[in-house]
Amino acid sequence: MKRVLVINGPNLNLLGSREKDVYGTETLTDIARKVMIEAERLGLEADFVQSNHEGEIIDKIHEARGKYDVLIINPGAYTHYSIAIRDAIKAVEIPAIEIHLSNIHSREEFRRISVIAPVCVGQICGFGSTSYILAMHAASLL
Repeated sequence: MKRVLVINGPNLNLLGSREKDVYGTETLTDIARKVMIEAERLGLEADFVQSNHEGEIIDKIHEARGKYDVLIINPGAYTHYSIAIRDAIKAVEIPAIEIHLSNIHSREEFRRISVIAPVCVGQICGFGSTSYILAMHAASLL
């Protein structure tokens, strides 16, 4: 069975109460439930984690080596400047999919740049929580 690790970055623990006009009203717990249901439906095993700390995210990526077949990551604000997360993804040599709830390419100029995307097999953004479901489908194909 293919194993997928879904990593969520800073402030995603505040979903449902934070900038509802941008991120919607679903909580991260709501999204995790949907992801787990879809993973089971697709015959995948998934784990879902969140951290507001860059080093913890890097540790999770490092720990994934040899345990997971695919990474799905919503790096939050780290998308735009974390070379350390980028390097960790590249170093573990696990196919990674970058996701975002909002369309980062239609937002502020600084949000349009991802330093993470070049080391990922693809990026899915702008579909709200469905971005996670689409990424699970993509993971099932890798």
